[in-house]
Amino acid sequence: MIETKRLLLRPMHLNDVDDLLHIFTDPRVMSSFDGELFDHEQMERWVLSNLDHQERHGYGLFSIILKENGLLIGDSGLEHMAIDGEVQAELGYDLRSDYWGRGLATEAASAVRDYAFGTLDIPRLVSLIRMGNGASRRVAEKVGMSLEAEIERYGRPYWLYALSRAEARPGRPD
Repeated sequence: MIETKRLLLRPMHLNDVDDLLHIFTDPRVMSSFDGELFDHEQMERWVLSNLDHQERHGYGLFSIILKENGLLIGDSGLEHMAIDGEVQAELGYDLRSDYWGRGLATEAASAVRDYAFGTLDIPRLVSLIRMGNGASRRVAEKVGMSLEAEIERYGRPYWLYALSRAEARPGRPD
C-alpha cells in the first residue's frame, strides 16, 4: 500500500471490477484509448489480466482510493511491456473523469514513480500516451518524464515519454 496526501494506492483485486467499470464505461476516459466502452465481462478479464501480471512480474496496477470518502477513483501502476523489442516498465494511470483537473493523477503517478525507483529499483520508466491526449502528457511531464520519441503502436501514433532513475528526484514535491 502507498499513501499520499489525498490518496491510498492499494494493490488491485477482483472485487474492484464494479468500481473500475465506472471508469471504463465513461466515454471521456475511453476516448483517450480510442476504444469501445467495457462491459462487465471485459472489465473482469482486464482485472484478471492485471492480477496475473502482478503475479508474474512482481508489480502491477494499484487501485486509487480517495482518502476523504474511500471511493475508488482510478488505477495507476506499472506494466511490463516490450517496446521495439526492449522490455520496459510502463507507468500508467486512469482516473474517473469527474475527478480530472485536481492533480490526483499526478499525485498517484508520482507515488508510483517513487515506488518504482525507490522500492523496486527499476532503472527506467516509460509512458505511452496517445497523441492528442494533452492531459496525460502533462501528467507525464509533471512527474519528470520527457518526450523521447513518437512511435506507432496498435496502428496509432503515440508519444513515448521516459524517465531514468538517475534523472529522477523521488520524493520531490509535485
